[in-house]
Amino acid sequence: MSEYKSDLLRLLQERGHIHQVTDADALDALASKEIVTAYVGFDPTAPSLHIGNLASIMLLKRVQQAGHRPIVIMGGGTAKVGDPSGKDETRTMLTEERLAANVASIKDSFEKILRFDDSPTGAILINNDDWLSKLGYIEMLRDVGPHFTINRMLTFDSVKLRLDREQPLTFLEFNYMIMQAYDFLKLARDYDCRLQLGGSDQWGNIVNGIELTRRIDGKEVYGVTAPLITRADGQKMGKSVSGAIWLNEEQLPGYDFWQYWRNTDDRDVGRFLRLFTDVPLDEVARLEALEGAEINEAKVVLANEVTKMVRGEAAAKAAEATARETFAGGGVGEDLPTLSVGDEGMRIGAVLTAIGFTQSNGEAKRKLAEGAVKLEDAVVTDPGILVLPAVNESLKLSLGKKKHGLVTR
Repeated sequence: MSEYKSDLLRLLQERGHIHQVTDADALDALASKEIVTAYVGFDPTAPSLHIGNLASIMLLKRVQQAGHRPIVIMGGGTAKVGDPSGKDETRTMLTEERLAANVASIKDSFEKILRFDDSPTGAILINNDDWLSKLGYIEMLRDVGPHFTINRMLTFDSVKLRLDREQPLTFLEFNYMIMQAYDFLKLARDYDCRLQLGGSDQWGNIVNGIELTRRIDGKEVYGVTAPLITRADGQKMGKSVSGAIWLNEEQLPGYDFWQYWRNTDDRDVGRFLRLFTDVPLDEVARLEALEGAEINEAKVVLANEVTKMVRGEAAAKAAEATARETFAGGGVGEDLPTLSVGDEGMRIGAVLTAIGFTQSNGEAKRKLAEGAVKLEDAVVTDPGILVLPAVNESLKLSLGKKKHGLVTR
């Protein structure tokens, strides 16, 4: 393990955020003597970011905590092209209106986690569409094109993997790495931005930006990537049986968000406390050493801390209270996911899928057959049972020990 001198790299390393660093000694020296401006880009391809993106937001939070200045780049321009990294197929093209709506919807997540003000370390939010959409095509080709060779572009994983699988890679997507590299050059010029951070899948894009900035402006800039975060069971971080774990309340209720963290595998608790919370490291060491049922204390701390940061303190308290009432008291806490079945009611197999407990009616039937489904704490096995609560009544629906919801009329 490297012994970094700067608070920035030391903090990133202690909390488990470092995978690769370009010219670590030079970056360490720079961060030791002056405020470094650093950025992460986020393409607004949906109305909300998810917890896979939270790892990157935490990089910017650590930048600010270490006394440096974070820049959030909303990729309104790059999202018009689509990042091929880790993708097997071309993304759906989004309209200008949709992209603008997504940017507006996503901003709130950053404002909760980062400090935006006019101080030297205050965060800045910029949309790269402001400059990318104004670039002339010939101008871009002449200024930037000579610094990219097709031979080298073909060696990057984002391109190579798609070609190896014989999946089409459009010329539009092929340009993505050039656009992202140009972002770094632009930010280095306009904001003296010296550092780009991102997930490990962004290494090639980051290196491109570093080389382009050096070749055109002769300026030294740097890159840090974070490890790809997988769970102990091998699953990619941020996915659940019922879909992505969104940061916005509109896309995922607070209780479901809290419960995802509460259900963390025992083996992941310490790592996730380091990565996604500000719990002091000595307290993390104490919590991750707990065994048996006591490890649940650490999971509640994790769920509360992340929910408080992303959704606010009230959301964390409401979710914990709901969990306590649902699990300990056998009640039905107020914050549970709720499905209205209307005056006609709905078959229980369809209810399980509609509320997000199962991904298909076939899976719902299997869970019912296994005896894993309860309605009002009574086991139900027949997928044809009609669920029709009385007016102003709610029925408690459970799948296994961890999924609970309410069905209303």
